[in-house]
Amino acid sequence: MSTSRPDVAVLLMAYGTPRHPDEIEPYYTDIRRGRPPTPEALADLTARYAAIGGVSPLAQLTEAQRDALQVALDAAAPGRFHVALGLKHADPKVEVAAGRLADEGFDTIVGLVLAPHFSSFSIGQYLDRTRQGVAESSSEATLVGIESWAVEPTFVEFLADDLAARVASMRERTTGDVRVLFTAHSLPERIIAAGDRYPHELRSTAEAVAGAVGLTEGADWQLAWQSAGRTPEPWIGPDILQVIDELGADDSVGGVIVCACGFVADHLEVLYDLDIEAAGRAASHDLAFDRTACVNDDPAIMAALADRVIAALGS
Repeated sequence: MSTSRPDVAVLLMAYGTPRHPDEIEPYYTDIRRGRPPTPEALADLTARYAAIGGVSPLAQLTEAQRDALQVALDAAAPGRFHVALGLKHADPKVEVAAGRLADEGFDTIVGLVLAPHFSSFSIGQYLDRTRQGVAESSSEATLVGIESWAVEPTFVEFLADDLAARVASMRERTTGDVRVLFTAHSLPERIIAAGDRYPHELRSTAEAVAGAVGLTEGADWQLAWQSAGRTPEPWIGPDILQVIDELGADDSVGGVIVCACGFVADHLEVLYDLDIEAAGRAASHDLAFDRTACVNDDPAIMAALADRVIAALGS
């Protein structure tokens, strides 16, 4: 193995999460761009975290993903890469981490977000904040951004294998049809008017996974959106809870399986919004409920992302 210093930094970016209940309020304030939440909103969010154990496991899972990506890159190109974390709403913040890497002397920084679907509102912002951090540093490091891995074959295979097993199991124990909902985090509708490709990115994943499993759109699967922000403006829909209500009113449907392909780690939007809220809504309609597993630090997918990092440098 090479003992030389790595010459390429990979800034692996994620949303961030409170590590302790005491961090929930500053975290929520950061999400709200410095505006403290109302006592009622803070109490609601705290209760959601309490329902999944007090805090989300996302911080530990993101660190595990960083470590797994480092292992994969070390296997593919020993000694060449250094992987660091940058977070949107927790420390180390994206721009701070990017500037630190640039100041440490890395001439090239590859920006990779732990989200498969590009949107200017999400991945675009992460990469912009990385550029900001580099620009404010004392170096002239080059940024190479990876914008999307929505149809990464290993990612599609991971979801399809898990989904196929869950569909088969539910069909054995329910008498009605099984409907699959492919979901991602909703974003404000204004991004669609601006030509953002985010909805098309979600559809590309859904079509690839459904095709691998042999599901037909309309009869077996559809898109839904979840975890919309609590702001006055309209967000992309239909919302998953609305869809479950509609399916619950259809006597031909016996169960729902959510393939939350917009999320790659178990966190609040999965463990609460799906496992508690959506599951409870399904139960109120006597619908069977299940969801596919999250990627977390799956070695095969981390290896595939490592390959994308290396390929991005070649391009």
